[in-house]
Amino acid sequence: MAVAAFPDPDLDPSRWVPLRYLNFFRLVIAGLFLVAGSELQLGHEAPKVLVAVAFAYIAAVLTLGFPDAARRIGLDRLIMLQVVIDIAVLATIMWASGGYRSGIPVLMMVILAGAGLVAQGRAVLFFASLATIVVLAENSWRFFSGRSSADFLQVGFVCIGFFGIAIVARLLALRAKANESLATLRGVALAKQQAVNERIIRDMQDGVLVLGADGRVRQANPSAALLLGVDSLEGRLLAELDESFSDFRVSCGTADGALRRMRASGKLLRCRAVGAGEGGEGGGTDGDTLVYLTDFEEILQRMQQMKLAALGRLTASMAHEIRNPLSAVMQAAELLTEEKRADVQVRLVRIINDNARRIERMVRDVLALGRREEALPEALALAPFVATVIDEATLGGGAERDVFRVDIPARATLGIDRAHLHQILDNLVANARRYCSGQPGAVRVFAADAGGRTVLHVLDDGPGIDAADRLRVFEPFFTTHPKGTGLGLYIARELAEANGATLELADNAPGAHFVLTGRTQP
Repeated sequence: MAVAAFPDPDLDPSRWVPLRYLNFFRLVIAGLFLVAGSELQLGHEAPKVLVAVAFAYIAAVLTLGFPDAARRIGLDRLIMLQVVIDIAVLATIMWASGGYRSGIPVLMMVILAGAGLVAQGRAVLFFASLATIVVLAENSWRFFSGRSSADFLQVGFVCIGFFGIAIVARLLALRAKANESLATLRGVALAKQQAVNERIIRDMQDGVLVLGADGRVRQANPSAALLLGVDSLEGRLLAELDESFSDFRVSCGTADGALRRMRASGKLLRCRAVGAGEGGEGGGTDGDTLVYLTDFEEILQRMQQMKLAALGRLTASMAHEIRNPLSAVMQAAELLTEEKRADVQVRLVRIINDNARRIERMVRDVLALGRREEALPEALALAPFVATVIDEATLGGGAERDVFRVDIPARATLGIDRAHLHQILDNLVANARRYCSGQPGAVRVFAADAGGRTVLHVLDDGPGIDAADRLRVFEPFFTTHPKGTGLGLYIARELAEANGATLELADNAPGAHFVLTGRTQP
């Protein structure tokens, strides 16, 4: 029929579906012409012509309404043929019904609107032009033949409407098709993204549960069942699996979650609950809740392995660093037993003492690193504190004190542990003094405010740090000083991070430039 329910899959659905409804409209109009033409006051000037045209119109609609017709002659040609037939039929009925005043041009507007939805390119303008020509021609024939004709200005407005309706319908069709294409592309992208997300959740090692408001498991990945020690989870109450989950919304709703020892699997799990709708903590009681399960025992094992690996590297580095001064001590001790001259003995004893103190400093730094106490930050007035550290480092006073130029605002504060800041500054000041030129103002210490954070700069006018060494200055046991342990900057940065601060190496200016950044208040 003209409204076939199953169109050919090769036909463009964005055009074929509207065409089906347009064919149905044509069939209804043809039936009305045939059955109720006289009641609608149509064909009163040529009744037989009305009947003949109505029968022909029904036959054309039925013949051209099947999908097979579109396959045989092509969809574009089919649309062109149907609209031309529509205009020809309506023009003939308009002629047989008294011309423009019969109301047939209104039906032409409907046909042109439908054609704008299904036709392509400039065909809609052709249809509007054809309808305009036939309407004007019919009205002109009536005018010159002395019959009752309509005002040409009124007819002209209607013809202009033909073009407007056809163009607007075509633009709407293009917009609808563009939106449909965009929706299709987004649908494909969304489907791919959903497939990727499902694959990630299915293969991830952490367990993921989706709980309803009643605490019943709606969805779960395989890792969740494995961690909980059950075969299936969907549809089961989480509290029934383990009584430790009876208060999971409260205990697991914090940022860090909570630790739970599972009865079935015996695993120590870290659980964290968040709202599935907004991602907020706690989940709430009105919507779905996401529960993340992490094998905490595996995390502890990895941490232990990392600690052992770090301890191994630290032990190897210490052994390497201690071996050199220890060899010097042993060699000096052997020479001391053989040497009889007092001045040589004094020099050998000094070598032994110097290397022993070097070993002692190294061991002390390592012990301090291992026994690092918890930070107790306070708002320290930076100017007097830095002055105290520099005074302790320049006991010689006078020219030694002039090496340092301090420029710190009186109101500057730094939220940090007092002992930790003393150790950090003592290391930075000592390094700057060691490598500077020794001229007045060779070492600069100044501070600035950076949006609620205090930035303390320590820089010298020495040779600076080589580009090859910049990435290693904070590594443990890395040093360019023959008597250094290589732990000073490493410990200084660790202490800074323990207080929520950062210690960084800036560009040479021209010497080494270290920047300590921390909160103004603890």
